[in-house]
Amino acid sequence: MDELVADVETSIDAPPDAVWKAMTNRKSPMFMGATMDSDWTPGSRYELHGEWGGKPFSDYGEIETANAPKELSFTHWSKTEARPESYNFLRYTIVPVGSGSKVTLKQFNRGKSKHYDEKTKAEFKKTYGMMLDGLKKAAEA
Repeated sequence: MDELVADVETSIDAPPDAVWKAMTNRKSPMFMGATMDSDWTPGSRYELHGEWGGKPFSDYGEIETANAPKELSFTHWSKTEARPESYNFLRYTIVPVGSGSKVTLKQFNRGKSKHYDEKTKAEFKKTYGMMLDGLKKAAEA
């Protein structure tokens, strides 16, 4: 069973189509300048690569849902292309609100049971908040 780790949301003054376009851009602002190599097809694998804290990284996963412009979900792990026993599952939902959108991001732990302490959960929430801020800025531009 998936364990909820983090839950963040933001309001964006742009319609869902604009949010989706910004979200699925290869240089998506929600990945803070990293490049997302994906065809956004459910079942396909992806590689996310860039720099974080001045160090290069590569993350991997699989697209689970891509229902434009309503929901995007994918698995996520780091350091190896092989799926580890425990990894993250991220679900973004986009809901129209007036002429804008509400975007919610939830992170779940999936696979072998792994429990995060409250400090780690707070760090995930902060990072995901920054990701949604980047998405907001790009979609509203």
